[in-house]
Amino acid sequence: MIYSTATVPVNPQGETHLTREQVWKGLELKARDARLFLPAGLCTRCDVTEESATHFVRDATIAGADLREIITLEPQRKATFFQATGPREGAIINELFEDEAGELQLKFYCYLGLRDMQPGGPEEQAEQAQFESDRGYKAALLSTLKRTREMLAEGKL
Repeated sequence: MIYSTATVPVNPQGETHLTREQVWKGLELKARDARLFLPAGLCTRCDVTEESATHFVRDATIAGADLREIITLEPQRKATFFQATGPREGAIINELFEDEAGELQLKFYCYLGLRDMQPGGPEEQAEQAQFESDRGYKAALLSTLKRTREMLAEGKL
């Protein structure tokens, strides 16, 4: 199994201040259409195909892989992406919280396996290393906050 976590401050010194509501709006937009937040060409399809009072389903093609995710939103707090189909199975969570000093933080964590691969095998080990690299999920959190700031400046948030 792959377990990874990263936490970044929402409002580091020198950056445009974001409120919880603004960050949440960015996270919700990213959940509904990852193309708005991922590097150009990485996500070529992202469609909400079902919606209910408790969750929605999106079908996407990310890095060439077709996947379906069931997404639950706990407003202003947490977005959970359950991997229903695709190369991974498990859950990816983005969570907003205040640390002990009252500063807003954005946290990513996941518990995943790779479908049809040996648990703990070389493929999972490589995926674990990717998640923990400089281009892993910490970078994705920082990129999400950067894009949220850009959308705020463009009046699109």
